[in-house]
Amino acid sequence: MRKLQVQGVHHITLTGADRQTSIDFWEGLLGMPFIFDQPNLDAPDEGHLYFDPGDGRLITVFTNETRTPDRRRTPTEPGCVHHLAFNVSHAVFSQVIERLEARGVGHSGVKDRGFMDSIYFKDPLGLLIELACYRFEPPVGCTHADVMIEAHRLRVARGDYNIQEVHLADAIEMLVERRQDSLSQDRAARNPYA
Repeated sequence: MRKLQVQGVHHITLTGADRQTSIDFWEGLLGMPFIFDQPNLDAPDEGHLYFDPGDGRLITVFTNETRTPDRRRTPTEPGCVHHLAFNVSHAVFSQVIERLEARGVGHSGVKDRGFMDSIYFKDPLGLLIELACYRFEPPVGCTHADVMIEAHRLRVARGDYNIQEVHLADAIEMLVERRQDSLSQDRAARNPYA
């Protein structure tokens, strides 16, 4: 028996309401370019809109002009999608609250997640959306996941409740030492001001 090894999210498809609501939200609020449009090949009465969330992957939405937006929270029972999270830069994150409030959109305010900050709000159809901003940049040649797994190991070894910035900083230092060679015999921390 062998695994079916995946290599990333190809796309996520959501059931939308009308076409314009989808375009106004995904491109007009979240800035995702509207890049492809065709009928839903499995249901010809529906449209299938494609948006680029910023990494070249796809968010797609099935639309139907007979469906209207329902702002009630989408179901959260087992098997349902709880929320979608999108990465934003620190510069954008610092503007999220102001820009949501300018549209009259309610939100959670900033939530401290230890390794990132988050703000939550609902789309026009009640799906919870998270805008997240990492508190760190991975070293060259590493991914956010590389840093997260090392930070997790440090957190567990130290008996800490959740990942904090100290775990991230120490994980980054460990990854740099592991991946980048040095001419120094001893790479230990030093105090050049002593």
